[in-house]
Amino acid sequence: MQPMPITEHTMVSEVVQAPLETCFAVAIDLASYPSWVPAITRVEVLEADDQGRPVRAAFQAEAMGRRTSYVLAYDYADAPRSFRWQQVEGDLTRRLDGAYNFEPVDTGADSTTVVYELDVELAVPLPGFVKRRAETKILSAALDRFRSRVESV
Repeated sequence: MQPMPITEHTMVSEVVQAPLETCFAVAIDLASYPSWVPAITRVEVLEADDQGRPVRAAFQAEAMGRRTSYVLAYDYADAPRSFRWQQVEGDLTRRLDGAYNFEPVDTGADSTTVVYELDVELAVPLPGFVKRRAETKILSAALDRFRSRVESV
């Protein structure tokens, strides 16, 4: 009997000192990711919609001491308040699905609460400490580096 695959779910949030539109624009600028996300080494937008937003993109990244490649498909049904992605191909992951959600903060300032969600299912079993280290790096890029990038625009 095959073991059941385990999907790890992560959700974190943080207030960013930038308007929702800026947060959304930075998040969908996939081509710039290698310049501010250390683990991502290459992004190629394979298909864009009529507004120039990536619909499918191929990524190469350094993960868990290995190179990994995956292709994500994007959904902008709730843009610019959120967008979602779903993995359509991957070598180390079976699932790499997530979302960025943006909610203006009611303080009168240009601040946005950014919520990042990610569901990961690995294709190969890994020890818990390795998964936790990878998760820490992903979350750092998703919020800490994202905040720095957005606030510098």
